[in-house]
Amino acid sequence: MNTALISFTVPADRLATRTRQDDIAAVPGAIRSEWIKLRSLRSNWVILGLTVLVGAVMSWVLATFVKTDPYDHLPFTVGNTFMVSTWLTTILAIIVGILMFTSEVQHGTLANAVAAQPARWVTVVGKSTIAAAFGLAMGAVGMLAGFVAGVASGMDMGDTSGMAATAAWGLLLTSMAAVFGVGIGMIIRHSSAAVSAALVWTFVIENIIRSMAPASVVRFLPFSTAHGLLTTRAAGDTAETLAAAFSRTQDAFLFAGFTAVALTVGTALLYRRDAD
Repeated sequence: MNTALISFTVPADRLATRTRQDDIAAVPGAIRSEWIKLRSLRSNWVILGLTVLVGAVMSWVLATFVKTDPYDHLPFTVGNTFMVSTWLTTILAIIVGILMFTSEVQHGTLANAVAAQPARWVTVVGKSTIAAAFGLAMGAVGMLAGFVAGVASGMDMGDTSGMAATAAWGLLLTSMAAVFGVGIGMIIRHSSAAVSAALVWTFVIENIIRSMAPASVVRFLPFSTAHGLLTTRAAGDTAETLAAAFSRTQDAFLFAGFTAVALTVGTALLYRRDAD
């Protein structure tokens, strides 16, 4: 039997190429894909339910047991407590963002995602968009639960003129926090390590720095800016740190800067590392 080898050349104009326009056109598909992934993870819905529970319980506790603000000695009202749980919602949003990336690494699906979409920035845009939307939803349901629980507990409405603005800043924070979490997840890539690092920094390291550093330095810490957006006080805040605090707009830009840095570093590492 004789075997003939035939070679041929594909014309250059018929080679399959991927252009920037093709990558941009793939963004809606990447967003839909990330929404399907997020919706299919039971942990995300558990965290969302926990957000509602925390919002309701914290308002109920303030209305039933605490009743008076320990700092200014004024009665708590719905107007100043409906978003008291948003600080914890911010932490939960960061965890959701972390898991959006690290769960793919853990379950070995990241390689398939990269193979399906070689332009890795498209995947980052998809994850960041869905993370921001989910963080927004978390902030909204947490505040709504706090509001309903406060009203149901018989708490006075108080001054409600600033509620809309406060809610808007809080929703901005929870949206950015989830994207911040995506960046952390891309940098650390291991679920337990990334979540632990975020929690240790938030509840331990930053508080240590706050107790030792001057007020002019403390105001630049990531979660000092988060407190500033919510106009809440951290446990270690003093008259000096409160006096040196930035405005809400400045705090928003600072937290956005931290988010952008985490996302940029994470994206750069995603391009440099092999997808596992």
